[in-house]
Parts: sequence; structure tokens; C-alpha cells
Amino acid sequence: MSESTGPNYFSRFATAVAEWSGRPATFVLAVALVFVWAITGPFFDFSETWQLVINTSTTIITFLMVFVLQNSQNRDGKALQAKLDELILTSQAQNKFVGIEKLDEQQLRDMSEKLAEKAARIEDVADDKAERPERRQRPV
Repeated sequence: MSESTGPNYFSRFATAVAEWSGRPATFVLAVALVFVWAITGPFFDFSETWQLVINTSTTIITFLMVFVLQNSQNRDGKALQAKLDELILTSQAQNKFVGIEKLDEQQLRDMSEKLAEKAARIEDVADDKAERPERRQRPV
């Protein structure tokens, strides 16, 4: 099934896991499991197998969570970008900024420098206006 036409089971799964993994109770559970593992050390004479259990478990969980959380982050980023694009299109902003996330690194750097220069010019104009004494109209 294509990602855009069929039900996206992985995205739903990733969303659920990301939501579940970010809860305080999940953190407490992880700390409790590490605590239990540490307490069992003397019973297993701190053997290599005892150490291998925590090392393997945490490595596997970390490896799988990278993909799950990256999927959630990618979708969040795309949703945020779509919202920003909508705001640009419905405002006085320049439409050339719609879709700039697809530019390469150098193009983004160049655009950022141009925007910084433009912001500095606008700030200079604002400072000049603030420094000039206002002309007061004389009553007629």
C-alpha cells in the first residue's frame, strides 16, 4: 500500500508509541526496571550475562525508538510547515517563502543572509524615524 492512499499503520503505531513514551509514568517504569536490574546484580554475581541483559535491552529499545520518534517528528514538521505555508499565503508575506524547506543548505543560507540584511535595513529606518524630532503642526 502506498503511504498516501492506504491506511498508514506505522504512522498510527508511531504516534501511539511516541505519546506513550513521553509520559511521566513511562519514565518511572524505566527507572524502576533499571533499579530492579541493579538490585539483582548481587544475586547473579554481577556476571557478564547480567550486564548483557541491560545492555541488550536498552540498545534494542533505543534502536527501535529512533525510527518511531523520527516518524512522529517528520509528520509534526510537515504539519507545521503546512500551517506556516497557509499563513504565508493568506497574509501580506511574500509567497516565495512557501516551500523553502525543500531548498538545499546553501540556498537556505543565502536566503537567511538576505533576510538578515533586510531586517537590519528596516531596523535602521525605524531607528532613524525614532531619532528625528517629530514636526508638530501649528494651529491655524
